Amino acid sequence: MTAQGEPPLLEVRQATKQFPGVRALKGVDLTLRKGEVLAVIGENGAGKSTLMKILAGVQLPDTGEFLLDGEPQEIRSVHDALARGVALIHQELNLASNLDVGSNIFLGREPLRFGLIDRGRIRDECRQHLEAVGLDVDPETIVDTLPIGRQQMVEIAKALSINARVLIMDEPTSSLSQREAESLFKVIKDLRKRGVSIVYISHRLGEVRELADRVTVLRDGENAGELARGEISHDAMVRLMVGRDVSQFYQHEPHPPGGVVLEAKGVRTPAHPGHELDFSVRAGEIVGIAGLVGAGRTELLQTLFGVTPSLGGEIRIEGSVVNPQSPIEAIRAGLALAPEDRKQQGLALGMAVRENMSLPSLRRDHYLGFLNRGKENDISVEMIRNMRIKTPSAEQVVRYLSGGNQQKVVLGKWLAMKPRLLMLDEPTRGIDVGAKAEIYALMEKLAKTGVAILFVSSEMEEILGMSDRALVMHEGRIEGELKREELSEESVMRLATGGADVVQSFEE
Repeated sequence: MTAQGEPPLLEVRQATKQFPGVRALKGVDLTLRKGEVLAVIGENGAGKSTLMKILAGVQLPDTGEFLLDGEPQEIRSVHDALARGVALIHQELNLASNLDVGSNIFLGREPLRFGLIDRGRIRDECRQHLEAVGLDVDPETIVDTLPIGRQQMVEIAKALSINARVLIMDEPTSSLSQREAESLFKVIKDLRKRGVSIVYISHRLGEVRELADRVTVLRDGENAGELARGEISHDAMVRLMVGRDVSQFYQHEPHPPGGVVLEAKGVRTPAHPGHELDFSVRAGEIVGIAGLVGAGRTELLQTLFGVTPSLGGEIRIEGSVVNPQSPIEAIRAGLALAPEDRKQQGLALGMAVRENMSLPSLRRDHYLGFLNRGKENDISVEMIRNMRIKTPSAEQVVRYLSGGNQQKVVLGKWLAMKPRLLMLDEPTRGIDVGAKAEIYALMEKLAKTGVAILFVSSEMEEILGMSDRALVMHEGRIEGELKREELSEESVMRLATGGADVVQSFEE
């Protein structure tokens, strides 16, 4: 019961959910009060998304009870949930990008006049909902023309149009710039004042600390604990998430590097053809690439890997000119790239762990033109063990693994190739704190064996904690290079903003 003696707005009691080979939820309880921001956190695979999908009617629980205003409810579909004022805003936005804003907000609920869609009423009512989320756009604007941050506001306006009392937000800032995220935070705080309750899922603990009135922590499909507003801190959240203290998150120990593995001279990327890039990476060295969104970091890795071949200059691997014109040529030269978007570019989601692990090595490990099944099995077993991938078996379809374990599959398939240079684009994006620590430990282990590592990150702590050196990019050029002893948030940001004195947000 609340302090006023009223029942919670929403309550889940003893929810369980079983999938083939995995028990996602084991007797989970959750309460949400009116006008409250409740953060639900936990490692990948803790059961957060499953619980939210049950609340939103996307999935049905095996057992458990759902109450609204203290009254038991039966939610068997998304329609049932929406009818009760519970709306889920997915991490991947669920909009019809070819339709205008108004059509999206009223999709499936279009008001009629004389049997025809009442466009005037849609425009008028749409403007009210857009104003509620601080979005000043014409209702007839095509959604696809809006930036991702504004599209997310359209999703929230759509939820408010059905009088949503409970908004569930799943990793809402994962694709937003800092400025867009700050706009979202303002909307969340305004909605809370108006009595809307929000369930907020995020791996970004700083956001949780800023927004949450209360935190519920899940671990291995069970309740691990709860934190009241005054108890919310980074260390307290991490302790409940992983069941232990993470005293040394970044355990990088600099050591003398070996010979030059990668040397780039005058390299020009198609994204920024007017800037020549010069830098090198040595064996056993971890070099970070920092910069603001749009600085050209991802484009540089794609050029080195032959996805978008260089327009000029020279790329050398251990002294030999390579200049890859395709990823196949880059792989032959000993390069590997774990891309930023693992689902779209790093994995075949419908294939098994075993099949994904062997994809880069098919040309190497075939026998008389046929797939070498024995070699494929050996690779998958070895990498599952070495990478500590949590999977029922090597035959598990990759899409059913947690984000952290999917990322380990991406890395494992490249490590099986024994690359000279491993390139990582946002290696820990969208994965939990425990999985992050394992990725950092893996980077450290590889560096000690002599692998050269070049990684892009938008997390300042990651750049400062893991880099032997950092290259800082600004508008397509390398603005400067910082040695480990020179690395600080201020020094990185000064270069990332083109030498400006004003320190802006790192992800802006």
